[in-house]
Amino acid sequence: MKLLTRNQFFIVVASFFIFLGVGYYLFFLPIGYNIKEPLRFEIKKGESINSITERLYANGILKNRLLFKIAVFIYGAERNIKAARYKIGKNLSYLDLVELFVFGPADYLKKVRIFDGSTINNIAQSLSQEIKIDSSEFLSLTSDLNFLRSLNLNTNSLEGYLLPDDYELYENSSSKEVILIFVNNLKEFWNDSLDNQAKNLKLTQHEVLTLASIIEGETNYPDEMKLISAVYHNRLKKGMKLQSDPTVQYALNRPWKRLYYTDLKIDSPYNTYKYYGLPPGPINNPGKEAIIAALYPADVDYLFFVADGSGKHKFGKTYKEHLDNVKEYRKWLKTKKSD
Repeated sequence: MKLLTRNQFFIVVASFFIFLGVGYYLFFLPIGYNIKEPLRFEIKKGESINSITERLYANGILKNRLLFKIAVFIYGAERNIKAARYKIGKNLSYLDLVELFVFGPADYLKKVRIFDGSTINNIAQSLSQEIKIDSSEFLSLTSDLNFLRSLNLNTNSLEGYLLPDDYELYENSSSKEVILIFVNNLKEFWNDSLDNQAKNLKLTQHEVLTLASIIEGETNYPDEMKLISAVYHNRLKKGMKLQSDPTVQYALNRPWKRLYYTDLKIDSPYNTYKYYGLPPGPINNPGKEAIIAALYPADVDYLFFVADGSGKHKFGKTYKEHLDNVKEYRKWLKTKKSD
């Protein structure tokens, strides 16, 4: 017994080809939107298909919202569309469009970590590697006075103002866009409470960031930062020179290495062995903990500190106590040389 009669068979075959033809016409042929140049279209992290569909329709790319959603379903792409910046070219079909959002090419959103104490040069190099930014343009903008004034910053450099943090940035972002993200992050962090504390200390934000950068240069241990901050606050109050090695390292403008007595004679406003007070500006971009430490020093009478050999420091209230700590450190150095 035949499953289908001859007429029924032809009806099924015809229906199949009609369905196939309609599907091809709807999903594989160009949508027919009209753009002169590729449209830059950004899909945000966690953005829903409904939101993407509505924005594509508003930009004139979609003629039919439902067909795009069906194409997404056919492709199984609802959870595979990536946050990125895409360039939508001419003559794409609905399935081509979905394929673009799944496989690219595109400028993808990437996680970038800016480490505490990074200099502007460090950041430019990292961004060049991580998101293919133009490092020369980035460095140029960080000292462009017109640009800095547009950010309402009264400084000659953005050193200290690019707050280290974990960021999500698009590949090939413009230098200006990335700098705005960093600076705005600092502005959000610098809340009224911190601003009031700076005023209580009679320090400007620039001075706080400068001090924080020195603290950051001295230690990687958050539990030491408020103690080191106290040393520098106490020295400033007593009119003593800060005598900070990291400021001299910055003045020498060379790869970090052990300082010698002759290095301490360099004539630079950043040489805190030669000049009193804070240097003209930050020597790196301090992290949040160093900024907090600069604003809230420990309540101690320390005036000196020296490395203890473990990566941390020993603190002293008097010069004699400091000399004893220095002797201990030198003894430790001798034992390391003999090993």
